[in-house]
Order: sequence, then structure tokens, then C-alpha cells
Amino acid sequence: MLTCLRNAPDRQPDREKMKRPAGFTLVEMVMTLVILGILAAVVAPRLFDTNVFQSRGFADQVQASLRYAQKVAIAQHRFVCAGFTNSSITLTTGATAACGTPLASPTGEASYVINASGGITFSAVPADFSFNALGTPSSTQTINVTGVTNDIVIEAETGYVHSP
Repeated sequence: MLTCLRNAPDRQPDREKMKRPAGFTLVEMVMTLVILGILAAVVAPRLFDTNVFQSRGFADQVQASLRYAQKVAIAQHRFVCAGFTNSSITLTTGATAACGTPLASPTGEASYVINASGGITFSAVPADFSFNALGTPSSTQTINVTGVTNDIVIEAETGYVHSP
């Protein structure tokens, strides 16, 4: 008999068991749009400013170039010199610290020159220096690219090139 009452067609369902209609309220929709608007106003300008990415990329290229210069100096038992301008680095090699021969790039280009693009420069033009056959630099160097917070440091005793 209990089974019959439960399945009775005229019986009304309990209010607790009634499902709430699916969807969002107007307040939820407005709050979502406000949050998205704030995020778009803050984040969008940063996405379109490529100077930060170009500065970081140039700093990474300079660091990789200096590591390459040190490794070539050790491998070839020669001096490798790093020459700087306001926005470029040039690597040369030689039997003496004068370094008169252009160093070939890893890709086979006749000379190894890295140029910054888009107005990216060094904060201060670094002094030219050389790595000897043991990979130690002629002087301690700290190099900074504008727009990049981490300096590139070349340790005096080991020639280790890193960003702290």
C-alpha cells in the first residue's frame, strides 16, 4: 500500500525535492563582467608592450654569447675577446689578447655579432675584455641591459657567466 501512495499521479512533489531552474542571476553576470573588465584594463597593456620581452631576449643572447666565448677559448687554447658598443657585442679570437680575427658563430657565420633591436641598449657600455686559454676573464665584469633587473656577472677567478 505504501508503494501505491508513492506512485500516485495526483500527489504533489515535496518542495525540497523541486529543482531550482538552471542559469545565472543578473548579479552574478554583472559581477563577472566587472571582474573581466578590470583584468582587461590591467593586463592588456602589458601584453602589448614588447620592450620587456626584447630586453630579456637580448640579455639572454649576451649571456649565451659570453658562455660560448669562454668555451671556445678553452677548447681552442686561444684568447677570445668580447667587444661592446651601446647596443651590440662582437666576439673575436687570436693568439694574443689583442684578438684580431673574427670568431665564427656556432651556426657557421663568418663573424659573431649580436645586435639589439627596438632601441634596447646596455645600461652602461661594458668595458671590452678577453677570456684566456683557461677561460678566465681579463677583468671582472657586470653587465646590465636596460629593462632587465638581473645583471650578467662574469666571475674573475673562474670565468663563470651567470645571472644571480
